[in-house]
Amino acid sequence: MNPTPYPASRRPGGFARNAISLLVAVGALGTLGACSTVPERNAALDQAQSRYSAAQAQSQVATLAPEELRRASEALRVAEQAQANRESMATVDHLAYLASQRVALAQDTAASRAAEAVTAGAAAERDRMRLALRTQEAETAQRQLASSQQTNANTSQQLASSQQSNAVQQAQLARRDMQLGDLQSQLRELNARQTDRGLVVTLGDVLFALGQAQLQGDSVRTMGKLAEFFKRYPQRTAVIEGYTDSVGSEKSNQALSDRRAQAVMAALVGQGVPAARLRSEGYGEARPAGPNDSADGRRMNRRVEVVFSNETGDAPLK
Repeated sequence: MNPTPYPASRRPGGFARNAISLLVAVGALGTLGACSTVPERNAALDQAQSRYSAAQAQSQVATLAPEELRRASEALRVAEQAQANRESMATVDHLAYLASQRVALAQDTAASRAAEAVTAGAAAERDRMRLALRTQEAETAQRQLASSQQTNANTSQQLASSQQSNAVQQAQLARRDMQLGDLQSQLRELNARQTDRGLVVTLGDVLFALGQAQLQGDSVRTMGKLAEFFKRYPQRTAVIEGYTDSVGSEKSNQALSDRRAQAVMAALVGQGVPAARLRSEGYGEARPAGPNDSADGRRMNRRVEVVFSNETGDAPLK
């Protein structure tokens, strides 16, 4: 007669095997749960983060638009929280778009305030001219009073001379006002910004084909604007600086930056700007404007900068 078999759970060693199987199952479920908590990457959020990092690295934005940059940071935090909370892709995309727009607003505000700082100096000069004009008018009146005892002919002659002098001063002041308005308009059109090195106009890499130094067809309009600025302000000189991103060898990037700076200089000379007022320099990968570990940062680094002297013609700082 065969003995009654043990149930599986009561067979020798059966309890231990069941416990091990239970632990393995719990571990597998824990692993699946951990994997499911990792949020998927979102392209729009990645782009907003990259743009915010680039703007945060620009001293001009941090200095001239701190409140706008703070709001951009807050908008980006909201988008990141939505991603972490596993909200819908449409919601995360929309919040990332709002963050990108906040970053663009901070950059535009900084550029506008920089242009206003440039024109503030010209406005101060205009006020000084007005004060000098008033002083001259008072001195003229005193001279007229002192010479009132002279003959009517001499008095009339002095009065006519004074009026002519005042007319010249008024004409100079009017021209100064026109120049101030024209300077403000041209600075906005060129997207110029004031830096520690002087007034800077940045030309992006769209003027050149990738890895090339020949100016493309749509660069003619930009070169025309720069040439017109030189013609209207003949006392200004400029240094044309070429830069690249970190892709490729340092030697090849240095050579490419040299050629691009020289190409812009040659285009300006071809537009009538005297070569004696220009100088070109290539800096390769130096002085990055953004991080080289992102596409947006590398695009910001592939640039040519035109650094203008001040109104007296003093050379810009290196």
